[in-house]
Amino acid sequence: MAKNKTRDDGSWGKLIRDIVVILLLVLGIHSCVAKPFYIPSDSMMPVLRNGDRLIVSKYPYGWSYSSVSFHLAPKMAGRWFAKLPERGDIVVLEHPVTRIDYIKRVIGLPGDTIQLTNGELSINGKPVKREVQPLLAIPVDPNLPSSDSSLDRFITRGADGREVLELPIVRETLPGGATFDTIDMGPGYTTDDYGPIKVPADHLFLMGDNRDGSADSRVATDQKGLGGPVPFDTIAGRAEIISFSTDGTAIWYNPLSWFNALRPDRAGTDLRPERSSTAK
Repeated sequence: MAKNKTRDDGSWGKLIRDIVVILLLVLGIHSCVAKPFYIPSDSMMPVLRNGDRLIVSKYPYGWSYSSVSFHLAPKMAGRWFAKLPERGDIVVLEHPVTRIDYIKRVIGLPGDTIQLTNGELSINGKPVKREVQPLLAIPVDPNLPSSDSSLDRFITRGADGREVLELPIVRETLPGGATFDTIDMGPGYTTDDYGPIKVPADHLFLMGDNRDGSADSRVATDQKGLGGPVPFDTIAGRAEIISFSTDGTAIWYNPLSWFNALRPDRAGTDLRPERSSTAK
């Protein structure tokens, strides 16, 4: 009997070791290579939608405490193999105070002067190129608009009688050529006027693409914003691609509903902005 007990103890020990190795491997991949990320709001509309699942790469900007998944690392200064993002990159970061994960777009780099006047963005005293686009119609579903969104006032009915969001789109081109679509809900929002503010060394100025519905660098931390430019060390990685997206109708105990909830047109969407070689 003692021999069997020893064998059983050894089996349990090996199982525990295997589990620990697997967990460390997953943590290492999540922290150093790439991890999944879920979009829970409309702050990055129209590019990202509530219900999108992304792949976020961890290595493009080097590694810091914020690279470690699940917020396991203590906050500390410094970054290994640091490389600044480009204007227009979509980045995941740890909120500098609450350490909650945020996702925003890089607008200002160290040394840039950022200003918004009546919702129009200027960088280093030069207005960013803005082009009004046709209204963008997106089907309404349980995930869109999100429960805390102000986009519901754009809900209308299409020709087939179904509800759609008809969103006012402005295409921006940043210095360096990054081009992407934003939502401009019109005048009257407190975030329409901001600055001028100079981005300090080793900091980045971040904004959401839903310009009037994003708690970002323009918004105080007590209002869930980032409270100004954020330290570079808070950046955890770069959003690369949408792996899949769901409309909020999936039921966990009904596998068939998982497939019916997929938004087939979202999978594979590249999240790197287009870049014009002629922009300065």
